[in-house]
Amino acid sequence: MCPVTPTHHIAQLNIGRTRAALDHPSMIGFTGRLDEINELADAADGFVWRLQTDDGNATAIRVFDDPMLLVNLSVWESIETLHAFTYRSEHRDLLRGRTDWFHRSVGAHQVLWWVPAGHLPDAGEARLRLEHLDTHGPTAHAFTFTHRFDPPPAS
Repeated sequence: MCPVTPTHHIAQLNIGRTRAALDHPSMIGFTGRLDEINELADAADGFVWRLQTDDGNATAIRVFDDPMLLVNLSVWESIETLHAFTYRSEHRDLLRGRTDWFHRSVGAHQVLWWVPAGHLPDAGEARLRLEHLDTHGPTAHAFTFTHRFDPPPAS
């Protein structure tokens, strides 16, 4: 039996407005683990790609006008592998401490959407998806872990 090659992957963007500049001592719990967590993601089952600069992370990438707003954009083979990394790996330790480093989001702070396998979304595309979710709520165009949609049918 031949393995099924997925026609779509799941893209995700999450954002967070930091409580202080990244070089501030109060941010060391986050910045001190950033390389470790990125390496964990890179090696995780189902990981495909993540947005990053030559520094190996995306902290210098500005997608919004607010210089304190950080973005994380990645692509995974499935919602299940993304969910497992996010909530069942050492990454969850950072989630537990996020209120120490990030302000509570006013609007949508994470969005998921299906992309054709092989497509790597850019930050502009991701921003539009987040804005769509914030304006329209979960749809097949932009959704959340809680309100998921199936991938489009294979063409």
